Amino acid sequence: MDEKNMGKVWLVGAGPGDVGLFTQRGREVLEQAEVVVYDALVGQGILGLIPESAELIFAGKRAGNHFLRQEQTNQVLLDKALEGKRVVRLKGGDPFLFGRGGEELELLAEHNVPFEIVPGITSAFAVPAYNGIPVTHRDFCSSVHIITGHRRADHSYDIDFEALVRTKGTLVFLMGIAALPDICGGLLQAGMDPEMPAAVLERGTTAAQRRISGTLGTLEEICSRTTVQTPAIIVVGKVCSVADQFAWYEKKPLAGVKVMVTRPKELISGLSSRLRLQGAEVLELPSIRTVARADDGELQSCIEKLGAGEYDWLVFTSPSGVRIFFEKLFAHGDVRMLAGVKIASIGQGTSKALAKVGLKADFVPTVYDGVTLGKELAQILPEGVRVLIPRAAIGNHELIEGLSAVPGIRITDIATYDTEYTASQVIDVKKSFEEGDVDFAVFTSASTVRGFAGSVEGLDFSKVKAVCIGRQTQEAAAGYGMRTWTAEKATLDSLIKRVGEAARETEES
Repeated sequence: MDEKNMGKVWLVGAGPGDVGLFTQRGREVLEQAEVVVYDALVGQGILGLIPESAELIFAGKRAGNHFLRQEQTNQVLLDKALEGKRVVRLKGGDPFLFGRGGEELELLAEHNVPFEIVPGITSAFAVPAYNGIPVTHRDFCSSVHIITGHRRADHSYDIDFEALVRTKGTLVFLMGIAALPDICGGLLQAGMDPEMPAAVLERGTTAAQRRISGTLGTLEEICSRTTVQTPAIIVVGKVCSVADQFAWYEKKPLAGVKVMVTRPKELISGLSSRLRLQGAEVLELPSIRTVARADDGELQSCIEKLGAGEYDWLVFTSPSGVRIFFEKLFAHGDVRMLAGVKIASIGQGTSKALAKVGLKADFVPTVYDGVTLGKELAQILPEGVRVLIPRAAIGNHELIEGLSAVPGIRITDIATYDTEYTASQVIDVKKSFEEGDVDFAVFTSASTVRGFAGSVEGLDFSKVKAVCIGRQTQEAAAGYGMRTWTAEKATLDSLIKRVGEAARETEES
C-alpha cells in the first residue's frame, strides 16, 4: 500500500477510570479517531469522549470472556490502518503495563505501519493514591513492585514470592483478586509477617471505589465475607497503615455519587467540571444536539433588517441561540449592526454566552424560564415595539403568549436551529440505570429529558432520579415517572447544590 494512503495506529492508555486522569494527549488523539478498538476496563467517562462518527470495535476481556482473541485484535489494528484509517487502540491503565501493548505493535512494525504510544496513568499508582495510600514512603519502604496476579493457562504462577519478601517494598498485584488466597499464602509461606498491613482496592478512582483493609494474615478471610467487585487491586506493605490518615477522596461533598449529564456537547463542560470538583463521577452523555438550520435565508434577512434599524429588541432564550445567531451575524458584519437595539436574556447561561461576544443583556427575568421572561419583559416594553427572537424550532409558546400582552407588539419568532435527539453508541444507558450504576441524571431543559427518554426505550423511569434546573424541566421528567428534585434557581450553582441535597436525602432514606 502507498505510504501516503496508509493509516496510523495510536496505542492510548485510558488511565484507571476517572476521566480527569485521562491525559490531554490521549483526549486529543481520541477526538480525531476514525476507528476505536477499546477494552472493558476503559472508564465510561472516557468512552463518552469517543466521536459519534468513529467505528467502534469492542475487544474486551474479563474473567475469561474474550470478545476478540489477542491475535484477532492485532489483526484488526493492522487491517484498519491498511484501510487508511486513524485507529485508536484504547486500553485501560497504561498500554505497556500488563496490557499486551508490545504484542499489538509487533504486527504493525512488521508491516511498517506507523504508530504512536500515548502512555496512561496506571491503576497501580492512581488507585492507592485515591485511597490515601502512598506506594512509597521513606518511613516505611524504598521501593514499589508491580506484579500481575494473572495465572498462566496451567494455573501456576511464575512469581518468586521469597524475592518479593526480601525487597521489603510495597507490593501491588494487578488482576489478582481471583488468586487472593494463593497470593497471601505464597507471601506468608515465603516468610512475610502475617501482621503486614494489606488492602484490596475495588473500582478505584470511580464513585464506586471501596477499600477493604486488613493484614496479610486476615485479608483473605475479610474478603470472603463480602463480594469483591472487579476491577480491583491488592496492595501489601506498611504504607497501607496510613490509609485512614491520608484519606481524601471520600471527604469531597459528592464523593461516591455518579451523575449523568445530558446537556448538549458544546455546553456540557462547565457543569461537568464543577460536579467533578465536588467529587462526583460524571458521565457525559448528551441527549440532544443543536444543529443550525442549513436554509438560513430568513435569518440572514432578519440580520439585515436588524442592521437597518427595523428591530428594537433582540431576545435570546439559550446559549445555543446566541452562538448560532452571532456566527451568522459575524459572517456578514459586526456588533455595530446592533446599535440602538436592546437585548433580553433568559438567564445566566445565555448571559455568559452574550458576554463572550462582548455584550451585556439589558434585561434578565427574576426566574430563568420562558414564562417569566415573557411576562416580565412585557411589563417594560412600549406599545408597537418590534422584537426579534432567534431560537430553537421547538421554542416554548409561553414566551410569545407573555409578550403578546404588549399592545401593537410586532414579534418575529424565527427558528435558527433544530434540536435533535442523540444516544450513546457505546454505553448501555438503560442497563446503567436498571443496575443502579448511575445515581442521578441531571437535566437542564425539557428537551434533554425528552431526548434521554427516547434513547432508553423500555426503561422503567421510576428507577431514574432526576435533578432538574427548573419547573418546565421538572414537569417533563415527572411526566415520565422519574423521581425529581428541582434547583431553587435556574443556575448551575443552584443545580449542583441540589444534586448534593438529593444525594443526602436518598442516602438517609
